[in-house]
Amino acid sequence: MKILILGAGVTGSAVAAALASEENDIMVVDFKPPLLDALKERFDIATVVGNAAHPSVLEQAGIHDTDIVIAVTDSDETNMLACLVINALYTRPKTIARVRAIEYQKNPDLFGPKGIPIDHVISPEMIVMEAIRNLIDFPGVLHISDFAGGLVRLFSVKVGANGFLIDKKIKDLKEHLADGKIRVVAIFRQGKPLAVNGHAVIKSGDEIFIVAPRKEVQRVLKSLNKLEAPIKRIILAGGGHIGKRLGLALENDHQVKIIEKDPRRAKKIANELHKTVVLKGDCADETLLLDESIDSADLFCAITDNDGVNIISAALAKSLGARKAICLLNHISYSKLLPGTVIDVAVLPNQETLGSILKYVRKGDVAQVSSLCGGTAEAIEAIAHASGTFSVVGKRVDAIHFPSGIVLGALIRNQEVIEIHHDTIFEENDHVVMF
Repeated sequence: MKILILGAGVTGSAVAAALASEENDIMVVDFKPPLLDALKERFDIATVVGNAAHPSVLEQAGIHDTDIVIAVTDSDETNMLACLVINALYTRPKTIARVRAIEYQKNPDLFGPKGIPIDHVISPEMIVMEAIRNLIDFPGVLHISDFAGGLVRLFSVKVGANGFLIDKKIKDLKEHLADGKIRVVAIFRQGKPLAVNGHAVIKSGDEIFIVAPRKEVQRVLKSLNKLEAPIKRIILAGGGHIGKRLGLALENDHQVKIIEKDPRRAKKIANELHKTVVLKGDCADETLLLDESIDSADLFCAITDNDGVNIISAALAKSLGARKAICLLNHISYSKLLPGTVIDVAVLPNQETLGSILKYVRKGDVAQVSSLCGGTAEAIEAIAHASGTFSVVGKRVDAIHFPSGIVLGALIRNQEVIEIHHDTIFEENDHVVMF
């Protein structure tokens, strides 16, 4: 498959890294040569220097025989214009474009049949907002994502030093959970995956991934002693696109405060949020945090566009008494610093966004993709069809030779989650969630 990526920033680089090793022909366009040179050193890809929306640059990048265009430059306008130009001038490939601004998202007709011709519009800020909101709804988890239209959830928990899970075998855990639809699909120890089988033993510090029907998640967390008290009082550090979206989403059911350093931005979002308190100041100012009773906050969420500020302010807030601290990190390498801090959870926007892009790129009928563990693992929801050389329809699970490392997590048939056993036979239109 020939894929053209417009933009070599953090997101574009993450997409290139995920797709370059999968026998795809990757071309990346950006106007900054150093970014392209860095990518070429790491991956076997081609690059073109120039404006991603210019026809001459697109032609130089081979737009005529491109299968998919992924427009993820830092400019919404450039991404939209590039898709408009491609539709007007060329035999149109499938287009995926990142559009960040809420003002564009408010107008659905803008991307409708008579609007800008983009096949799939993705909003990283909306994706990250939903990811953080899930963490707020389930404060005991490190990650949670939905599959099969919300019928199934994949979530992970960290094993504490004195927790219930210590030294438990997977088979013992299954017996404790007492539901064949709930499956442990992965164990990560010090960032590396372990083979998952009934005899695998869980140790302190492990991150375990579990797939369960949506209605069972609360019960599972309670069984694992990971069901924490609800989060009510929230302080958001950063009033950018994500902060504003979170404020709008949370202010009716939570007590929300936003700390924003830019006075103009603070005034703007204060006028648009009705119940959220907006404070102008530095989120790493200890005096300000103490004045705002940080020690009684259930959650401090650092979501500025500066990773350093996010790490420092989240660690400071937690040390001053905040119950939980979430930190947003645009650069995945910074996540290596977190084990030495008191920060509870790191949210990686580019990893969250990557999954929403990959579901349109993966071969076969793929409904959902979640990129996990810094891109070292994926959860995929695939739909079974009878056509094709490698169809699984009509075959038993134990008759299919899945690639090494794949673990079946859930099977959804006719909108119902059913148990997976060695003798389960796949049917047409089954949704299968695999880790």
